[in-house]
Amino acid sequence: MAITPIREPSISRATAGTAPWRPGHPVWQLGFRPFYLLAALFAAVSIPLWLASYLGWLPDGLQVGLGWHMHEMVFGFAVAVVVGFLYTAGRNWTGLATPHGAPLMALAGLWLAGRVAMAGFPGVAAALADWLFLPLAAWPLYRVLRRAGNTRNLFLVGLLALLALANGLYHAAALGWLALALSVPVQAAILIIVLIESVIGARVIPMFTRNGAPGSTPVASPKRAMLAAACMATAGIAWLAGAPGALTAPLSLAAGALSLASLLAWQPQRTLRVPLLWILHLSYAWIGIGFALLALASLGWLPASAAFHALAVGSMAGLIIGMMTRTTLGHTGRPLKAGRAEAWMYWLIQLGALARLLAAAGPGALYMPALLAAGLCWSLAFALFALVYAPRLWRARVDGREG
Repeated sequence: MAITPIREPSISRATAGTAPWRPGHPVWQLGFRPFYLLAALFAAVSIPLWLASYLGWLPDGLQVGLGWHMHEMVFGFAVAVVVGFLYTAGRNWTGLATPHGAPLMALAGLWLAGRVAMAGFPGVAAALADWLFLPLAAWPLYRVLRRAGNTRNLFLVGLLALLALANGLYHAAALGWLALALSVPVQAAILIIVLIESVIGARVIPMFTRNGAPGSTPVASPKRAMLAAACMATAGIAWLAGAPGALTAPLSLAAGALSLASLLAWQPQRTLRVPLLWILHLSYAWIGIGFALLALASLGWLPASAAFHALAVGSMAGLIIGMMTRTTLGHTGRPLKAGRAEAWMYWLIQLGALARLLAAAGPGALYMPALLAAGLCWSLAFALFALVYAPRLWRARVDGREG
């Protein structure tokens, strides 16, 4: 992926003495800073909240049941990370400024208002506050890509629009305006985010591996990546449309096999001593596993929860925490090197994915212990990220550059 030098240094240089409620504070200088921090904090507290609600430990005023849990893990947590990443990557791709300062503050405030409203004040106003975030966040990214003539990445704006559509369908169903199971738009959103991961991962993981793993010679195949993405999209549509397993299963197996074939060509065995790399490879492997499980689910051999938690926790959360650490290190001027804290984060997410898969597909007697173990691993991983990375996200770059 070509990195274009910044042609338009319109981002004001942040100073250490600027108050955090002012646009010039370092945290408002590039999209990854507020959204990674907010997403990590939200991830760390939201799963314990849902588990407490599931166990009947919370008062009735908080609306944090299963529907809230499904919605917020995708349209709250994951979407914040996606937007933060795309704003940061978009600036590199185009050399033009993405939202920063006051506009970025407003978007972060809107995202936070959506989280508060969804938990405490459900209804039309909460639905609107939550839904508006994606369209308002996608529009400036579209303008930047169009202005730079970066048509290669415009499809990402289209995928953000599809996420907004899925979110709108969720709210319409939750408000009783549409006869649709709440799980359908959530599953659609997970599949869209996995498609984004697949495309971006196929571009950057081989490059990262070549640059960071001595002796590696990863082979990237754009044609295979496109075919894998097409199979994922087709399999996802077939699943959501309720197509027969005889159609959905082969498509899902093809998507999973092509994804794993791409991964093997990137030489994951060369990354075992480089945590910043193996977390990306291992998490990408969960895409293939998830689609294989989706094939089994389409045939009625496994619960759908197993497939979607493999995709949501194994691949989505794994790639999210891998890219959050990598992006933060690189864009705060630090060496791209993971320490013990990062290794703990990575292993906790992977252990949590295994535990959640066991809860979904294992013996009934193990459901609650596995569910609690998965929740503990998830929360510890993101709490550790917030603890270690908050000072880095909050302060100016150590090399004195903008961003």
